[in-house]
Amino acid sequence: MSKVLPVVLSGGSGTRLWPLSREKYPKQLLPLVGDQSMLQATVSRLEGLADMSPPLIVCNEEHRFVVAEQLRVLGLHGAVLLEPFGRNTAPALALAALWAMRAGEDPVMVVMPADHDIADGAAFRDAVARAVVLAETGSAVTFGITPDCAETGYGYIQRGAALGGASGAFDLARFVEKPAKLTAEAYLASGDYFWNSGIFVILASVWLDALGLCRPDILQACRSALDKGAADGDFVRVDSETFKGCPSDSIDYAVMERLTTTGQGLPKAAVIPLSAGWSDVGAWDALWKVLPKCGEGNATRGDVLLENCRDTLVVSESRLVACVGLSNVVVVETDDAVLVVHHDATQDVKKVVDRLKADKRSVAQWHRKVYRPWGWYDGVDSGERFQVKRIGVKPGGTLSLQMHHHRAEHWIVVSGTARVTKGEEVFLVTENQSTYIPLGVTHRLENPGVVPLEMIEVQSGSYLGEDDIVRFEDTYGRL
Repeated sequence: MSKVLPVVLSGGSGTRLWPLSREKYPKQLLPLVGDQSMLQATVSRLEGLADMSPPLIVCNEEHRFVVAEQLRVLGLHGAVLLEPFGRNTAPALALAALWAMRAGEDPVMVVMPADHDIADGAAFRDAVARAVVLAETGSAVTFGITPDCAETGYGYIQRGAALGGASGAFDLARFVEKPAKLTAEAYLASGDYFWNSGIFVILASVWLDALGLCRPDILQACRSALDKGAADGDFVRVDSETFKGCPSDSIDYAVMERLTTTGQGLPKAAVIPLSAGWSDVGAWDALWKVLPKCGEGNATRGDVLLENCRDTLVVSESRLVACVGLSNVVVVETDDAVLVVHHDATQDVKKVVDRLKADKRSVAQWHRKVYRPWGWYDGVDSGERFQVKRIGVKPGGTLSLQMHHHRAEHWIVVSGTARVTKGEEVFLVTENQSTYIPLGVTHRLENPGVVPLEMIEVQSGSYLGEDDIVRFEDTYGRL
């Protein structure tokens, strides 16, 4: 029996869930539905499945430390395969399959996007177990979500003849793009169509053979990028220059859609119906549907006060949000942005993000609170020639040995103990103490204690951008 390898694709940016989701800290890293992040919930979803290996995460290189930390919290130490930039899901899965087979094994890969919600975990694991048995025979298996409405925001899968046996699977007849309303209603009435889940179960060798037949250019680029890459602890890095030349394509377009017609050497495609409370949480209206609601259909998070509101989602991150007389509306407040959108227009939030990017506004990419491998910082105030930050350094965390050309820094310790390197000096700064780092002086901040270090940093100077950092040494391998 083959090992089961969970492959979690975590490369999305989640722009339709702005302002909570941002490019540098996207939705899969956030706890949108429960206490766990969507990535953590995805990794945990297969717990209890037989013959399961530690997970393989494929993510953007910029998210590597957050992903590793979220796995550590779960007590997992799976490999993290780093993409220097996104090339869609087909190359991501090619890298995963190539890496998986380097150990001389041929696992059944359970390929899951990191940003889906599945309410009924037991039903999902049962369907996966049946899919694994079918995949071991050489089939490429996907799941069709049993539709409960004529949804126009999803692609569809048409089933063919029943395969028989215990799998409950059908031949995969064809994929259909997002349909118009009348077409979607006809699909729903026929009973032969499912929503396309984007979840796949397939042997690593079967995927690579199929990709080699359908898109040899993608396979060659990925193989070369991985061959020229390097392992860095649990991180697997691919060669950036080689991967840059890899074509971008999805799993569906590159391979799966071609399996619905008979082709020499291509595997058989199958679909297993799945009724497990699935949602891709692709926009705010989708999130509202899966959250618990009051009798008036309202879902809230944070400090929220509602009066005469119905079917409304309100999220407050940093202050009281009061809403009166709203219906079918989403309100999202963060410490640096507020979004108000009607349920029918939530897909258009991406257009707002596109405009913000065009205007080079940082709120399209960054939250005010920015996470680093050593902890975090929060820009609480700024003005002409000054900036104030709250800084948290986790126990054992170490900032790089660095220097600034354009700014000086005052550090005030609020709690914990800081070990400070300033030029040739190394000394401790404890609660209610402070120190000053002049412009141009080499310095480093560390937390030698067992409790988090929190401090206030006041920067002053002619230029305060994050790119005014010259690093001499870095524990985390950053340039």
